[in-house]
Amino acid sequence: MASDAVPSPLEPDANDEDAVWADLVARLEQTPTEGPGPRQDFADFDPLGIARPAPIAGAGADTTAAPATPPAAPPGPRDYGVDDEEEGAFVPEDPPSLAAAEPALLLAWVGAAGAPIVLLLAAILWRGAPLVAIIGIILVFVASAGYLVFRLPASRDDDGDDGAVL
Repeated sequence: MASDAVPSPLEPDANDEDAVWADLVARLEQTPTEGPGPRQDFADFDPLGIARPAPIAGAGADTTAAPATPPAAPPGPRDYGVDDEEEGAFVPEDPPSLAAAEPALLLAWVGAAGAPIVLLLAAILWRGAPLVAIIGIILVFVASAGYLVFRLPASRDDDGDDGAVL
């Protein structure tokens, strides 16, 4: 036996999707009758209640009083002024010229850093690169990296300091 329940005009029939959709749109488009509320800034957003701590309930505590104003924020990184006339400011020395560098060492750095870049560009731009070229670039990388590792000092010069050099 089917029930003869008549759907309320306030609630659309759940089987009628168009009516449900129209009801949803109508509820979302309703504007408040009392006008817009007070504008809230981001500073007013405090869902956890951290900015306005709850008063402590106890003997003689006034729960109707307005919460105390929050303390002033501590100074931040943008509150710092730069002093242009610092005495004894650190000025790094100029790096040595690459023209005075050892040619074999410079060539090893170019091979160790440049070979992977050339392989990447060859994979992207030169799909039909011959196998001999690819193997040659890999050998240049291995030889350059091997030379750089070979040039590393065999022992550390531990002179007993803490590592800071000024």
